[in-house]
Amino acid sequence: MPRPVWTGAVSFGLVTIPIRVMTATEDHSIRFHQYHLDDMGRVRSRKVCELEDREVSQDEIGKGYEIAPGQVVAVSDEELREIPLPTAKAIEIVAFVPYESIDPIQIGEGYYLEAGGQAATKPYVLLCRALERNAKAAVAKFAWHGRERLGLLRVKEDVLALHALKWPDEIRSPDELAPAEADITGEEIDEALLLIDSMTREEPLEEAEWAADRYRAALEEVIHAKADGKKPPVAEAKEEPSGRVLDLMAALEQSVQQAKKSRDADGDATVHEMPKKKAAKKAARKAPAKKAAASRSSAARSATKKAAKAPAKKSAGRTPRSA
Repeated sequence: MPRPVWTGAVSFGLVTIPIRVMTATEDHSIRFHQYHLDDMGRVRSRKVCELEDREVSQDEIGKGYEIAPGQVVAVSDEELREIPLPTAKAIEIVAFVPYESIDPIQIGEGYYLEAGGQAATKPYVLLCRALERNAKAAVAKFAWHGRERLGLLRVKEDVLALHALKWPDEIRSPDELAPAEADITGEEIDEALLLIDSMTREEPLEEAEWAADRYRAALEEVIHAKADGKKPPVAEAKEEPSGRVLDLMAALEQSVQQAKKSRDADGDATVHEMPKKKAAKKAARKAPAKKAAASRSSAARSATKKAAKAPAKKSAGRTPRSA
């Protein structure tokens, strides 16, 4: 496991849980350095003091804020740690909300929270069990890296996970990007739904064959080929379009057929079968409704037959009901 990126506590109400924050994700991107192409000498960024015109070490560098031209206020790391803010030393839970109320576009990087010692075990497990039972997420505030942030706490495999959230005013409105109205037929929507169903997979993301970084793999091939003195692989030439323009419905139908062929080739069933337990429950729910409908239909037919056989009554002698 990586080193803790932050040590503090989770607090909700009067409960405090000491924790250590670990990064929950890894970056497997291939990183390039800058080199001088003539002699392949490394090109680096150096930290130089503008006033002394010399390179300075990390020990000589601190934080400062320019409040006016030429007037800088220095702020030390110790002063930041002692800042008078409740969330500076704790992840403070402020509310519990339904999962669906969180806009996924707000969710940022993820972290795991490790219980900070034996004393933290019981309240840690308590919070996990409570979150799992009511299917809610905790919204929290915490202060890292010079700012107070919004976070989402949830449970992942018996471990508390913290997701950084964007503040609501950091989310741009998509109103100006919405396309103009288009004439979409019901048949086109049905065909699109059929395409979605044919492309639906039930396996978890980590087990899916398509959940792999193809760009990274292709880039590794290029690097290894050049390292071995070989010509790097190039993209295969694609077939030129036939020039025939397909309408939306035809494109959807062809896409459905291709998706079905792909699933058949992978050995997956084209039709999703309903689990037995769910099917039984669904059938149980439908059975009373069907019986009631059949009973109403039978009663209606019986009443119709009786009405047809009964002699017509004279309307002259009828006494109107009082209102």
